[in-house]
Amino acid sequence: MNVAITGGRVVPVDGPPIEQGTVVVADGRIAEVGTRVPEGIPVIDARGRWVLPGFVEAHAHLGIGEEGEGDVGEDLNEAGERNGARLRALDAVNPADSGFGDALAGGVTTAVVLPGSANPIGGQAVAIKTWGVIADEMVVRDPVGVKSALGENPKKGQGRTRLGTAAAIRDAFVQARAYTGRPYDPGLEVLARVLAGELPWCQHAHRADDIATAVRLSEEFGYRLIVHHGTEAHLLAERLAARGVPVVSGPLISARTKPELRHRTVRSPGILARAGVRVAITTDHNMVPVQYLALQATLAVKEGMDPRAALESITLNPAAMFGLDDRVGALKPGLDADIVIWSGDPLDVMSRPVRVLIGGREVYQA
Repeated sequence: MNVAITGGRVVPVDGPPIEQGTVVVADGRIAEVGTRVPEGIPVIDARGRWVLPGFVEAHAHLGIGEEGEGDVGEDLNEAGERNGARLRALDAVNPADSGFGDALAGGVTTAVVLPGSANPIGGQAVAIKTWGVIADEMVVRDPVGVKSALGENPKKGQGRTRLGTAAAIRDAFVQARAYTGRPYDPGLEVLARVLAGELPWCQHAHRADDIATAVRLSEEFGYRLIVHHGTEAHLLAERLAARGVPVVSGPLISARTKPELRHRTVRSPGILARAGVRVAITTDHNMVPVQYLALQATLAVKEGMDPRAALESITLNPAAMFGLDDRVGALKPGLDADIVIWSGDPLDVMSRPVRVLIGGREVYQA
């Protein structure tokens, strides 16, 4: 669909806002961002509204931890799998999960969907759009990383100690280092891609000591690390910044349901960002419903995070972390036309998405 969204406050995120701006969509992509209104194509009047890129949820279980389905829709963790690198989140995504509709209502148009954290190596993450009928048609990139877990969850899921969990990860990478491709092993093939720097290692870790273990393992094997959750990452902010380790922070408004969450604070993303860490904020849907992604960013601003950094934490930053910034994360010519028209500033709790486009197609209207 070709369309021009006109008259709104256009916030590209990667550049300054444009008052009474125009975003031109052609063939599912953004063709132009500015003030010129082209002739001969349909117009969406956004006067009095804010126009932003669709938000990117950096860590979710949409479609694999289905809402309202109980055990039938719970496909997060393959029992007893110490090394589940061959497992693919994509194979469990159900586009009929009601969470996808909630995502659209919250302005979230892309989500990184990961397996759970019961196993030391949980499986491959996939980046998908939040609208579609068949999971394969929703894919932005597959895989976009490999999920791993340290701390309490794999201790419970596997009956292991922290040192045993780290050893399981280390053993897998030692095998992957020696892997030659014959005989073919799908799990080692994926781990070899991690070692080659092609895929990031998505490390579930809450406590500071577990985050330190994550960094230690990444430096031992030389892979690209993304810390997920990072409840105590703010305690190591300078160290993470010095090493260039990004953090997917959150969920920020969940209860402290286990010991490793006792130091959870909404101030953490702001502390990390000020230290120079690239931060993405996450709901960890369905721990916190995905439609509250912007609310979490708003609360982080309330606790000291710079508003621009907060906006980047749900757009540019997660897109860059997962190598999706050639498709999503900003309003820029050539990127996918994933556009959300808001009633006002998305960091104002009274604002809401009123229209959502994915690939230039309108998929939601309030």
